[in-house]
Amino acid sequence: MVAGLSWISYFALTTGIWCRVEDQASDMRLMEKLRDSDMEAFRALFDRYQPIIFRQVLFHTGQTDLSHDIVQETFVRIWEHRANLRPHRSFLALALRISGNLVLDAAKHRKVRERLEGEVPRPVLSEGDDPHEALQLTMLEEELAAAIKGELGEKCRTVFLLSRFEGMKIREIAELLGLSPKTVENQINHALKVLRRRLRRYVEQ
Repeated sequence: MVAGLSWISYFALTTGIWCRVEDQASDMRLMEKLRDSDMEAFRALFDRYQPIIFRQVLFHTGQTDLSHDIVQETFVRIWEHRANLRPHRSFLALALRISGNLVLDAAKHRKVRERLEGEVPRPVLSEGDDPHEALQLTMLEEELAAAIKGELGEKCRTVFLLSRFEGMKIREIAELLGLSPKTVENQINHALKVLRRRLRRYVEQ
């Protein structure tokens, strides 16, 4: 990267997407309208910059579906905070900054998931344990692992593993994943409900 340039400036130079003066003036007018909740202005800015943002995000993630999700979330956040827009500033720089932060968040969450993947504790058996009980424990373990990996959504699974197997508190999980404590609590309760239903036949035996 050229010394003295921000990553946004470097990206603009290397991809040749510096906005022309007339585009900047057009963006300013559109942002003023967007600040007043003009959906047509929002759509115009989306159509103009979505392909650029998507290419940048895809370059960092290498995952098409994830990149689409990040771009969508980027524009959702812009819409939600439209009242705070500053029309004299670059819309592209704003969108790149938001999407860049979301890429970093996704990378952080991926590392957490990779560390937790497969970390379903195995039951510890002692010498002399009844073979039938040992078999039941093994089957229960396999059923539990299958339920966690197959029936819990990605966010729910991560929250549940952090809570039950990492011993993290609700507040700690909320801060790590950028969720509200109530959302974390709801995800844990949902996971427990799903697992109870899946493991009912073992509990009732």
